Amino acid sequence: MEANLRHLAAYAAVARAKSFTAAAAEMHVSQSSLSRAVAELERILGATLLERDTRNVELTAAGVETLRVAEQIVSAHRSGMKELQRYLLGDSGVVAVATLPSVAAVLLPRVISDFGRQWPRVSMRIMDGLEQVVLDRVLSGDADFAISTVGSGSSQLEHRPLIRDRFRAVLPEGHRLTDQEEVTWEELAAEPFLAVGRDSSVRRLTDAAFAQAGAEAALAAEAGSVATVGGLVAAGLGVSAMPALVLPLLGTDRVVYRQLVGPVVDRRLDIVVRARRTLPPASVRFLDLLDGLRSDDRGLPSGVSWAA
Repeated sequence: MEANLRHLAAYAAVARAKSFTAAAAEMHVSQSSLSRAVAELERILGATLLERDTRNVELTAAGVETLRVAEQIVSAHRSGMKELQRYLLGDSGVVAVATLPSVAAVLLPRVISDFGRQWPRVSMRIMDGLEQVVLDRVLSGDADFAISTVGSGSSQLEHRPLIRDRFRAVLPEGHRLTDQEEVTWEELAAEPFLAVGRDSSVRRLTDAAFAQAGAEAALAAEAGSVATVGGLVAAGLGVSAMPALVLPLLGTDRVVYRQLVGPVVDRRLDIVVRARRTLPPASVRFLDLLDGLRSDDRGLPSGVSWAA
């Protein structure tokens, strides 16, 4: 059948009003154009829908059923167009973000809460993982953007700095180095060192810091998660180094943090998007809100700052 939305909307208006004159006034069109649309619909369907004389318009049985179907279609179209408009304005949809676990657990909750109050129709999809997994999510299109360290980078990705967090020494309670306000990387290297796995950006940065300090860490153990490293430190099995945003994930209060110097090392976290890709409107709104928080340091842990 070749009936289109114009035919169905015109017929529904006439059938509801039982008047071409009233329906034309409601739709702000001429009565003749409505008559042509209804006549075309009857021709397409091969059925008489309205019985009319000089005064009355009555629906046939086929007209009653056609009105039911037409109203469903017109209502669905109207609802769909409203939803599309909300999406295009950024008032609905899904924000898909890939990020490191520390960002997902420490930085994003407040932003998501503020965002949800302003745009309650938008849902969040958070995919946390290690650096390369996070960046691959953006490249594959699974994520609209990422908040991550970037490593060697890629010509397929564009990034801009978001925050910096400073590395701290992570020590067991009562350790001799807790008597100092600052600990050097060289002093840390002299202790049994507890590291995260080599596929972690934290491991890459700690290895680089030891190399810059001209020291070689005495690796006591390697674990896949920072929470495990925190537990090992709390048990007195060694020391570690973590960026400030990671510290809340260590999961124990039996560890002590000290400033790390010689050198001072910051981890930079960027907003990362796929090059030459237009972000969904809701994601643009989310990133605008995130950028708007730069003037407000509330909610940032000690040792974390907005990047220039």
